[in-house]
Amino acid sequence: FLLCLEVDGAQEGRGTGSNRSREQWGGKYEFLLSCIGYCVGLGNVWRFPYLCYRNGGGVFLIPYFIMLIVTGVPLFLMELSLGQYGAAGPITVWKCCPLLKGIGIGMLCVSTLVCLYYNVIIAWTFYYLGSSFQSPLPWSCEALANAAICNNTANNSTGKVLTPTEIFWNEQVLGVVGSKGLHDPGPVRWPLALCLLAAWIIIFLCMLKGIRSSGKVVYVTATFPYFVLIVLIIRGATLEGSLQGVAFYLTPDWSRLANVWNDAASQIFYSLGIGVGGLLSMASYNKFDNNVIRDTIVITTGNCCTSFFAGFAIFSVLGHMAYRKGVPVGEVADTGPGLAFVAYPEALALLPGSVFWSIMFFLMLFMLGVDTLFGNMEGITTAVLDEFPHLRGNPLQKSLFLGALCFFFYLMGLLLVTNGGIYWFTLIDSFSTSFGLIIITLFMCIGISFFYGVNQFCQDILDMIRHCPPWCGKVLIYFKACWVFCTPFLLLVSLHLN
Repeated sequence: FLLCLEVDGAQEGRGTGSNRSREQWGGKYEFLLSCIGYCVGLGNVWRFPYLCYRNGGGVFLIPYFIMLIVTGVPLFLMELSLGQYGAAGPITVWKCCPLLKGIGIGMLCVSTLVCLYYNVIIAWTFYYLGSSFQSPLPWSCEALANAAICNNTANNSTGKVLTPTEIFWNEQVLGVVGSKGLHDPGPVRWPLALCLLAAWIIIFLCMLKGIRSSGKVVYVTATFPYFVLIVLIIRGATLEGSLQGVAFYLTPDWSRLANVWNDAASQIFYSLGIGVGGLLSMASYNKFDNNVIRDTIVITTGNCCTSFFAGFAIFSVLGHMAYRKGVPVGEVADTGPGLAFVAYPEALALLPGSVFWSIMFFLMLFMLGVDTLFGNMEGITTAVLDEFPHLRGNPLQKSLFLGALCFFFYLMGLLLVTNGGIYWFTLIDSFSTSFGLIIITLFMCIGISFFYGVNQFCQDILDMIRHCPPWCGKVLIYFKACWVFCTPFLLLVSLHLN
């Protein structure tokens, strides 16, 4: 316990927080939009609706909201508060308790893995976005090359026949048919490699000036997806069979309630971006007296509502697709990325003006992905720049470091755009977003609550919120109980299930 510098460390963190040489957000909305853009990512559009579909529809919402309130929101506040009070990145911030510095290193490792594979999803999106400008869409039955396939699908009633969207995804995009597994990656798929390069160049340019540039970009990238989502919900509601899809989405299957808690926990981590260091890093650029409790409630509520309403956009269109095909809704949706790159594109291809809707959908996915990657990259760059302050003070060296980092991730990502890249993608995704995050957040929660001291931590939060409204103090009592009892217990249960 003596390794935690409680009072002196807290004062040191506060001094760092008031360091004027450190960048700060250009405005309050830049931080909020950056955090919302970071949290509201691709998982809200394909992973949350799919998990509802796989786990009995509306019954998944019950454990999801319980895990959100008891685990997600308390950990979110803890990470934001830690970053804002210490005004430092995931590694340096643990000067308040050097014993826990390994948590920051763990965050950096997980964030590196996430950046490695997440931009590959953006590359897929970029590929589909470019392909969407073709009329007819290359995965639609109207495309001349797909006419025979669609006829076979319509005439075959006994065996499984691949649809044009499945063939486009597996053969033209992934090339997975040319690989036998992890041991056989095969050649690089250069169209995807070029999309990956373009994605990293965009990330580099947007982050070139740090939060001063990325903070301006989010005004577009964090708001445009909501416009598209609203348009898709309205369009979906006008389609025949849409109510069938919405009913499937909301109707609970109570028999599955006992088996969905692990998926609910993993979705909370996947969606809120807890334990990766991005939230901590972005909060470190806040003003010291920023109200982190209010920000936590606003951001987590916005993220939760986005996931919920994205389900309406997805399942209304899938309901129309099921109506057109004459099959149950449960038979038209695929798992994981397949929902975004197989089932939904196939549904969009059935709509009048399919080219327009496809462009809008994949442009939305592209912006959602870019926003999330901003946060993950910020976690890495802030950690390194805080450990090596001379880089932060030299704009040229800082730009060279960012360029070298993006180029490194591009080279490493080439493995994931080979014929067998999807196998490596699945492997990295599985280990970086579930088991690793639970371990990191569990140690963070225990470390802050019992080593640094939960009372000291709560006092630090109150010190930041100088004009604390009465409701803030009452809410903090609830968070204190979660940090000490509920959250560690649920994390241990999730770890056991994982």
